[in-house]
Amino acid sequence: MRDLAEIYLRVRRETFRWVDPDRFSLEDFAIHTNGERLFVCENENGLVVGFAAVWEPDDFIHMLYISPVFQGRGAGKALLAALPDWPTRRYRLKCLVKNTHAMTFYRKLGFEIISDGASPEGDYKEMRLNGNPSF
Repeated sequence: MRDLAEIYLRVRRETFRWVDPDRFSLEDFAIHTNGERLFVCENENGLVVGFAAVWEPDDFIHMLYISPVFQGRGAGKALLAALPDWPTRRYRLKCLVKNTHAMTFYRKLGFEIISDGASPEGDYKEMRLNGNPSF
């Protein structure tokens, strides 16, 4: 689990540049994933490159984090495709508006914006898989 916590911390600090990085800690991972089902992606050498955390009672993808050096190589798509009943289940997620790279990623995969919200890290869009993912 330490590998996952380190990815979570590093990606948050590098991606959410508008948030004070001292607000993030290694311990956040255990707290934020409590009760969630974890899906782990490894490369061909067994190195953990990313993970997804899902709150199954609501089909809610709480987290999808990929180590920066592996972003853009298909790990995120592989994690989503590994989710139960993908793509027929209408998974939801929240994506920070300022995280434009992730917003683009989810929109290209068939997620549609269904509402707006705000969090301590900034405004977000709630999105739902439209049933026709494009991969």
